[in-house]
Amino acid sequence: MQRYTKLLLFIFILNYLFLSCSSNSGNQNDESMANNINIEAGSPAPAFALPDLNGKTVSLSDFLGKSNLVVYFYPKDESYGCTKEACSFRDQYEDFKEAGAEVIGISADDVESHKSFAANHRLPFILLSDPDKMAAKAYGVGKSMGILPGRVTFIIDKQGIIRGKFSSQLQFQKHIDEALSILKGL
Repeated sequence: MQRYTKLLLFIFILNYLFLSCSSNSGNQNDESMANNINIEAGSPAPAFALPDLNGKTVSLSDFLGKSNLVVYFYPKDESYGCTKEACSFRDQYEDFKEAGAEVIGISADDVESHKSFAANHRLPFILLSDPDKMAAKAYGVGKSMGILPGRVTFIIDKQGIIRGKFSSQLQFQKHIDEALSILKGL
């Protein structure tokens, strides 16, 4: 199993580096600051207002009082792990809706990349573009393993309070399982 994990990590890193054609817009100090922010269960969710795949601004306040949220930050559209994670959210999207939640994926990819990613994989949920990584920084999502943008999922209740957080670069399905488990307890 350990050999498989190392191989998967190696493939994931190569895939990310190969597909990564965008420049690194955040400087090292910004990434370090993101890692120092500690957003945990019980914390108010930081506000965000970002464009979706159609360029329409979507904000946290759009959902307050109406719906629980599962907000997941991921490294890159069309990379192996991000595609696997997004398709898992897609496959269980109705479970999230039944639990009274909307799913939102956020990455630094641009609107056109999100549009293509959503179409290629029939993603029914919201994808938001965070090119300056301001939302990621506000949520304390920095780099993991020193080189990859973080993969972190937050469960936010209708009042805007974070009820759970899960961070793992390689346990893609566990993001979905953890989120659904927390939602069922709300």
